[in-house]
Amino acid sequence: MSEPSEAPGASDRTPPKQKARELARHLRGERPDYAYLKQVFRHLRDELEVEIPRAPKRLPHVPSEEELRRYYQVVWQARNFGDMALIKTLLYTGVRVCGCAGVRVCGCAGVRVCGCVS
Repeated sequence: MSEPSEAPGASDRTPPKQKARELARHLRGERPDYAYLKQVFRHLRDELEVEIPRAPKRLPHVPSEEELRRYYQVVWQARNFGDMALIKTLLYTGVRVCGCAGVRVCGCAGVRVCGCVS
């Protein structure tokens, strides 16, 4: 397995575990909790001008007019009336994708929403 590439100047850095011990020596007397340490390191990042790398946000896929036309054609010409009724109900009620994913058919009780599926 190859080692991750190091940042410029990383070879002269103190090993992280050793640096953590040094910081612990300075902070131990204050008996810090998680929230305090989180704030300390947030301010430390600000002081050192270290930015948190963030993944770029992606826009959702928007189907083309042709894809929508084919989809509606399949739904409206479905041979199984129950499937067609269920899909139309989900479309016209504005249920979210999470709600659609949680739909379960429960025998004669009909359709029951069981919650979101992760």
